Formats: sequence, structure tokens, C-alpha cells
Amino acid sequence: MNFLAHAYLSFNQPHILVVNMISDFVKGSLRFSYSEKIQNGIMLHRQIDNFTDQHPATQRSKEIFRPYYRLYSGPIMDILYDHYLANDKSIFNESSLKEFTLSTYSLLDQFSTQLPDRFARVLTYMKSEDWLFNYRQKESMRNSLYGLSRRSVYLKETETAFQLFINKYEFLNECYSDFFKDVKLFTKEKLKELTS
Repeated sequence: MNFLAHAYLSFNQPHILVVNMISDFVKGSLRFSYSEKIQNGIMLHRQIDNFTDQHPATQRSKEIFRPYYRLYSGPIMDILYDHYLANDKSIFNESSLKEFTLSTYSLLDQFSTQLPDRFARVLTYMKSEDWLFNYRQKESMRNSLYGLSRRSVYLKETETAFQLFINKYEFLNECYSDFFKDVKLFTKEKLKELTS
């Protein structure tokens, strides 16, 4: 899952949201330098990622990209899921998505001294370019996929991925719909376990 999905799947719990957003920037044993509550949040983030990767709908969607991108088909779908979530009328309309993204940025700013340096740098761009809201636009997915290629050692181009996204748009939307209702239930159950 990508930034918007992890923020949404925090279900309005501020500490969970912050941890969900920074977890990919806390590698290996670094997580043990945080409090137990944050370590639990990092575990939750990783459980969500694992659930996402193993879900049958994600497996179907990755088959579109696998012939061209192999192991990168998963990260590509993580990014594209944010587009479908941003356009999911059962969750957001344009104004509620804008409100959600602004509150997410504001909350992250409140925790600025606790953010890993790498994430703090990403957050600067995220806010200035309003990534979370702009995931609504198909063209923003081209930029997000290009960003993935810039951060990846072996991923040389993503224009093919963007064209596959456009060509298979409705099929990928169906995969998102099949998947997202399940990940919401999964995350709510895991959150109950963490907070009980």
C-alpha cells in the first residue's frame, strides 16, 4: 500500500497514522529505538503490506505488470491503489478528500521532530505538490510511477506501466474494489488486537 491508503487505514487514530506513514523509512533494527506503541504500529503497517501483496485481487492485478516489471509489479500496484482509493465514491468525494489530505499533512507536521529525516524530506514534496489529493488524477500516476523508478536501482522506465494502467483501467479498478473491502476489515481487526 502507498501513502494515501496507509493514512486512510489508520482510521483517524493519530499515532497510528504517523507510524503508518513513516514505517517504510524505519528499516531493520531501527524500529527498536522507538516506543513499544510505535513498534506495534510498524508491525501493523507491515502486516497490511503483507496482506495486500498476498491478496488474490492484488495477485491478479500484478499479472498485468509482471511480464515487464517482475518484482516491481507489487510496488506499482501499491501506487495505483492510491488512485482508485482517491476516486472511490463510497469513501471520498473531492471536498472530503481535500479535507482528509490537509488534516493528514497537519498531523504529520505536529510530529515533525519525531519523523525520520528521509521521510521529512519526502513530506516537504508531498505537501508542496499535494500528492495525497492529486492521486485523483490519472496523470499524477505517471509522476508517481516515475518517482518509483528514480528511487529504484533496477527499474529503468515506468512509461509502459502508466500505459498499462490506462489500457487496463477498469480491470484494475475491479481488482481494487475486490481487495479494498477486505483490507479494511483486516486492518480493523488488527487495530482491535493492538488496542485491546
